[in-house]
Amino acid sequence: MGITFIEKENEWEEDLYEHYKFEVPKGQSSMRVDKYLMLSIENTTRNKIQQAAEKGLIFANDVPVKSSYKIKPLDEIKVMLSHPPFENKIIPENIPLNIVYEDDSVLVINKPVGLVVHPGHGNYTGTLANALAFHFDNLPMNSSNRPGLVHRIDKDTSGLLVVAKTEQAMAYLAKQFEEKTTEREYIAIVWGNVEQDKGTIEGNIARHATDRMQMAVYDDPNIGKPAVTHYTVLERLSYVTVLSCKLETGRTHQIRTHMKHIGHTLFNDERYGGHLVLKGTTFSKYKQFVENCFKILPRQALHAKTLGFEHPVTKKYMRFNTEIPEDMKQCIEKWRIYSKSSKLEM
Repeated sequence: MGITFIEKENEWEEDLYEHYKFEVPKGQSSMRVDKYLMLSIENTTRNKIQQAAEKGLIFANDVPVKSSYKIKPLDEIKVMLSHPPFENKIIPENIPLNIVYEDDSVLVINKPVGLVVHPGHGNYTGTLANALAFHFDNLPMNSSNRPGLVHRIDKDTSGLLVVAKTEQAMAYLAKQFEEKTTEREYIAIVWGNVEQDKGTIEGNIARHATDRMQMAVYDDPNIGKPAVTHYTVLERLSYVTVLSCKLETGRTHQIRTHMKHIGHTLFNDERYGGHLVLKGTTFSKYKQFVENCFKILPRQALHAKTLGFEHPVTKKYMRFNTEIPEDMKQCIEKWRIYSKSSKLEM
């Protein structure tokens, strides 16, 4: 939104538009605002942030601050610029969609790896939102001005998404996600042997205090939002485990954060450290095997396999399944072969 400041010497200042807004979590230690923003905003530099501060475009609790300002817990930090953020402009683009189901109210899509769901910093075009704007007219806007989008999955996570085609469908589906009545099952490959056959991970999720590109679990109930993940072991393969994860809530990076929290980071999840050899032997042959697995599966091992919800018009419960993508299948098969051979050698 634009904010027009007061008249100065008979001249109106330019409208400023909110590009970024962060609420400093309760557990955050004191830090310069330029460093905090550099950790919070992808693909930026300290120099750009300091230039914004010099122009009076960084605000703490709606007051312009210098780059040396020390943030405090619960501060509201904004970066305001003189042009609307590019992500607010959805340009229709002819990007093919893998449509699993469609009627007059809803659309279910199997999102491929690498497709960003909606425009944001560094990804202003080539997103699912751009594709939806091309293929469908008059999709309802969600609370963030995204056409048809009821929920999202990460860029490098594959799998099922439901899209609303009418205002009624948007409201009805959003309520189901809010009330936790939807079914969402993910298949994940994680590092290590998950000992319990079944388990539940609970813990509030909020931005990591020092690495703003990560989320983290907090014991303090006043920090972050509640998150619940139920998991079931599908297969144990030496130094990795294949899991079914069912979401009771839908927080940013929920499975990725919860699994790291219990010591089982997703396989090849670079942002959370899963791209390193976290379990196994020190033999160079083993390390080469893992590197080959990384090449086959060059992203976090997570797939949104099952999606269930009540149809907004018919009220019929609908459940959709999709195959695990080929890169995950090949990676699992390599680990199966390795696991069998290592047992034979024992």
